[in-house]
Amino acid sequence: MKPNPDIRKRVIRHWPLYAIIALPTAFLIVFSYWPMVGVQIAFRNFNPVQGIWNSPWVGLRQFELFLDSPYFWPLIKNTLTLSVYHLVVSIPCAIMLALALNEVKNVRFKKTVQMFTYAPYFISTVILVGMIQIMLSPTSGPLALIGEMLGNNNPPNVLASADSFSSVYVWSGIWQETGYGAIIYLAALAGVNPELYEAARIDGASRLQKIRYIDLPGISSTIIILMILSVGGLLSVGFEKVFLLQNNLNLSASEVISTYVYKVGLVNADFSFAAAIGLFNSLIGLILITAVNYCARRVSDSSLF
Repeated sequence: MKPNPDIRKRVIRHWPLYAIIALPTAFLIVFSYWPMVGVQIAFRNFNPVQGIWNSPWVGLRQFELFLDSPYFWPLIKNTLTLSVYHLVVSIPCAIMLALALNEVKNVRFKKTVQMFTYAPYFISTVILVGMIQIMLSPTSGPLALIGEMLGNNNPPNVLASADSFSSVYVWSGIWQETGYGAIIYLAALAGVNPELYEAARIDGASRLQKIRYIDLPGISSTIIILMILSVGGLLSVGFEKVFLLQNNLNLSASEVISTYVYKVGLVNADFSFAAAIGLFNSLIGLILITAVNYCARRVSDSSLF
């Protein structure tokens, strides 16, 4: 079949645009789409010597092993606990910080607060975990020293407590990420019609009333979209921070899907089983994001797709 001359003319006429998107498209194909061929090892008994194509096909056996594993429900529970805890706390904190900064009239003070709240976002995970370990050390940490000064000579070992792991993980993340999250909501607040504020001032509305009736409705679509994206990643708890904070004493609360996949896939070299767990995780994330997007589209005018 001969190529359509209209398409050829269009490509020639707009070749700079096609040249611009050629490199990103090639990047996606090479590093995102082509590696999807390897997903099939989740349905095979993969052997590195035989390769992907020659390894025996076992169907859904790897998924059945994971669902029947005694680790399945503890992994799901720990992953959802960290994800839901972080989701419930992080979004309101970012919104409240953005609303508070939006009400500040002193530009210098506003920029100073933004700098101090945004700067922790650039701290690497390894350094952040090191700071947490220093702060919460039961022997030499500043909190332990303050406790000794107040008469508490037996400070708790928070890092070794399974009950405290989720709070340490979530609130350290809130300190690091809230400033960055607030920037997105501040950008949304910048798009609110200033005439609404003027009308509210004339009507004698208080600051809380302006926040309730102008600010929150103005950023509702942003909140919904970010909520949809966050729900889609409920089972995708970050690996680095959890793994670095993990130890044998808090393992019952810190073993999540991502760390389990690492131990099974790379440490134990069970590549097919690890691939099946990762694919299961991705499918659940797709189902969640689709369901939440459907619900958001039914109850509001905002949705991701």
